Amino acid sequence: MSATLTVDRKKYVRLANRIVVKAIESEDEYDRMVAAVEQLMNKGEDRLSPEESALLETMAILVQAHDDRYHPLPPVSPHRMVRYLLETSGRTPKDLLPIFATRVRISEVLSAKRSISKEQAKKLASFFKVTADLFI
Repeated sequence: MSATLTVDRKKYVRLANRIVVKAIESEDEYDRMVAAVEQLMNKGEDRLSPEESALLETMAILVQAHDDRYHPLPPVSPHRMVRYLLETSGRTPKDLLPIFATRVRISEVLSAKRSISKEQAKKLASFFKVTADLFI
């Protein structure tokens, strides 16, 4: 969703007014916003209009801001994050060879015996399509 979209202002306003896009102030508003995000995501990113894509991005930002403020996740160590992302993405440690170069280094990172460099964090972020901050 990072590509620049040409959005029809009237169509966007009509969509946004159906959902009432604003800062989330209650759990009911949060639940409605999450449901609207899920509905658009279920439609499929390639099937969204430019207006729906823009609205989805805006709502996702609002949901994330609410989560960060009211439901912060406990800090997770970088090695646990790598293990979690491997598991949830269906990948194996072997898939990390282009990042860490050897199986020994991969094993050391996953067992927290070796830290992750900034360069490796950037590569991991690109690999998993997440922010590098998760690995630092």
